[in-house]
Amino acid sequence: MTTPLVFHPIYSQLDLPERHRFPIEKYVGIRDALINRGVSAARFITPEPISDETLTTFYDPIYVKALTAGSLDKKAMRRIGFPWSQQLIERTRTAVAGTCLTASLALESGKALNLTGGYHHAFADFGSGFCLFNDLYLASKTMQKNSSIDNVLIVDLDVHQGDGTAKLAENDSDIFTLSIHGEKNFPHRKQHSDIDIGLAKGTEDDEYLTTLEQALTLALRQFQPDAIIYDAGVDVHVNDDLGHLHISTQGVYERDKQVFALADRLGVPIAAVIGGGYQRDIAALVDVHIQLYRAAGVID
Repeated sequence: MTTPLVFHPIYSQLDLPERHRFPIEKYVGIRDALINRGVSAARFITPEPISDETLTTFYDPIYVKALTAGSLDKKAMRRIGFPWSQQLIERTRTAVAGTCLTASLALESGKALNLTGGYHHAFADFGSGFCLFNDLYLASKTMQKNSSIDNVLIVDLDVHQGDGTAKLAENDSDIFTLSIHGEKNFPHRKQHSDIDIGLAKGTEDDEYLTTLEQALTLALRQFQPDAIIYDAGVDVHVNDDLGHLHISTQGVYERDKQVFALADRLGVPIAAVIGGGYQRDIAALVDVHIQLYRAAGVID
C-alpha cells in the first residue's frame, strides 16, 4: 500500500522578519525534493484547517480564543517566538490538522507522514518555542477515537525535550511519552515524560543509536502500544545551528529506520512528523529531513 503524504503550501507561507531563526521554506523544500526523486505531485493529501471546537476540547479555551483573535499579550507571543498575524493562525491551524489527518491515514495505511509537525513545546494554555498548539497530543487523541486504538506511544527524537507533550499527557495512562533530547538544551525547565533521556553535547551516532534501541526496549517493557506517533526532529544533526549533538545524516537515517522497524515488528500503525531542524542552508536541511522518507520507503 502506498504511504500517504500530507502537505499544504501554507506550511511554508509565513512572512517573518529578516534573519528570523525559523526555516519556514523547508516544508515546500521537502515536497519539491520528494517530487524531484519521483514522488507524484498527486500523491500529497491536503488538510483542512482544524476547528476551534477541536482545539478547545483539549486546550484552554481562553488561550485558544486570545491567540486566534490576536489579543494574546506581547510577553506570551514573545515566548512563542513569532510575530502575530492572521497568516500565522491559518498556517498553524492547517499544520496541526495535517498531523491529525496523518494520524487518521496511518490507521488506514499502516504508516503516514506529514511534511510539517512536531509542535511539542505547546502546553494547554500557552505556546512556546515556535509551537502554538500541540499537534502530537491532538494526533494521539485522534487515533484513540478509533475503537482498535487504546494505547498510543509518542516517540520524540527532536533534540529539544517534548515538554508540552509530556505535561499534556501526564495524567493519560494510555499515552506513553518517550523523549531523547539534548540535556543542556531548550527547554531549560524540563517536564517529566514517561521516559526521558538527556544526552551530552557532542553525542555521536553509535551512542545515540544504542541509546535509542535501549529506550525503545524499555518503553515496550512498560507499555503495549496500539499505535505510534513519531517526531523525527533533525536538529540532532551535526550541522544543526541549535542542536549541539554530532549525529551524521546516515545516523539520522538509521534512527528513523529503527523507529519504523519497531512499528513494523509490533504490527502497529505509525504517524510521523518532521520536527525541528535549524540550518540556514535550506537545501542542506532538506537533505537531512528527507532521510525520514527514505527510511519509510517513500523514496530510495
